[in-house]
Amino acid sequence: MMSTRDKEEQEDELLALASIYEEDEFKRAESAPGGEISICLELPPNFKVIVHGDEKQNKKDLIEYVVSFLPPLVLNFELPPDYPSGSAPKYTLSCKWLFQAQLSVLCVHLDRIWKDNGNCVVLFSWMQFLKEETLSFLLIKSPLEIQGNSEKKSDGTYSNNKDKEFGSRNKPKNLKEFPLDPRAIQDVESWACVLREILDFDQNQQQKVFNSKMFTCSVCFYEKLGIDCMHFKECKHVYCKACLKEYFEIQIRDGNVQCLNCPEPKCTSIATPAQVKELVREETFARYDRLLLQSTLDLMTDVVYCPRTVCKSVVMLEPGNTMGFCPGCRYAFCALCEMAYHGISPCRLRAEKLSALRDEYLKADESGRQRLEKSYGRRVLQKAVEELCSQEWLDKNSKPCPRCGTNIQKVNGCNKMTCTGCKQYFCWLCIRPLSKVNPYSHFSDSSSPCFNELFQGIEFEAEEDFLSDEDDDGIV
Repeated sequence: MMSTRDKEEQEDELLALASIYEEDEFKRAESAPGGEISICLELPPNFKVIVHGDEKQNKKDLIEYVVSFLPPLVLNFELPPDYPSGSAPKYTLSCKWLFQAQLSVLCVHLDRIWKDNGNCVVLFSWMQFLKEETLSFLLIKSPLEIQGNSEKKSDGTYSNNKDKEFGSRNKPKNLKEFPLDPRAIQDVESWACVLREILDFDQNQQQKVFNSKMFTCSVCFYEKLGIDCMHFKECKHVYCKACLKEYFEIQIRDGNVQCLNCPEPKCTSIATPAQVKELVREETFARYDRLLLQSTLDLMTDVVYCPRTVCKSVVMLEPGNTMGFCPGCRYAFCALCEMAYHGISPCRLRAEKLSALRDEYLKADESGRQRLEKSYGRRVLQKAVEELCSQEWLDKNSKPCPRCGTNIQKVNGCNKMTCTGCKQYFCWLCIRPLSKVNPYSHFSDSSSPCFNELFQGIEFEAEEDFLSDEDDDGIV
């Protein structure tokens, strides 16, 4: 039966815990005297976590994670009627990253603290021990090794295949020999989930600490709470959400989805998709997501787009195969020239494709040229270079006949030209056909755009040149 003194001491202890700890650390039970205490351990700086997935795994291949917080130890307790004068609190101790044997050792030590306390209230002493001494008591140091190949037993617990020694006298030094306490609960669905639980909790706690601090935005220079700010993961530069929202929306509107980097000059940190989604509007994020996917696919050598303008579906190429087969419109095409698939026959590239290919080939180094020659064929590339160089020379130094299209070069003479192919007269200045009866009327008619321009652009060295060139057609 509960005495008045026990009842008062229980109530005072529960009120004291509620006043000292926040709601996420201590939750008092509503129906009975008791509650739940979550104890976050105090970790030293630069505390690391590593995972062993296989005993034979090379330690050089392991990845280390630096964490500031570990998931808490959870003490669920109920105060019996004769606590603290006669009985200790009834409790369970659970954790996501400690073995049941390790938790059992802690339970034994909590019982010892109760006995050494002389039948006085003990919850605060338990919390202080768990918070400040758990790591040293269990001889846990950085890096914390998560053993991922522990086998699950029939009772739902996990066996530990690593020998651990503990720093308290009169306790078994080998963890395998220590009896498991039913009050010790390993609170994890599978041992493979432990690392994810640790990293998620660490991130959430760090965000909680960040939200409570004050920061000066490096864009607007206003001082704001962390909950109204955001920082880039790599560089840790902090900006207010209002400034970043405007910055992100401008970049996305302009299509620069790969450039959502930290506004700090020369900083290369990139915003994560989750950060972008938190700040911008839903339709803006949809555009960002679509452009980001497209730009990512563009960088993949085994991904192309269907060349049909009405389709443009994403097509995956088989390794070493140049044939693309569109899953949308079922069009089979060559991934090199984007024409209908032609098997082993050489590609017939369009003029613009040849021009771009020629430029890439001329600018490439030796290995780059070999790669292009392997893809398109050396003869195709050399022919493209020769033909395009010839075409560029013709475009610069000749003009096409307005009747048959033959390229005509003007060496000297007046601006009345005669085509060597079809014998058509035409004006060199405006490329218009001229009358066969009187081709010079084009230059003497005041309504003509080339009025009095028969000799425009010609430099005469002497009067004799003028007289001798007057009737020369300057034909090539």
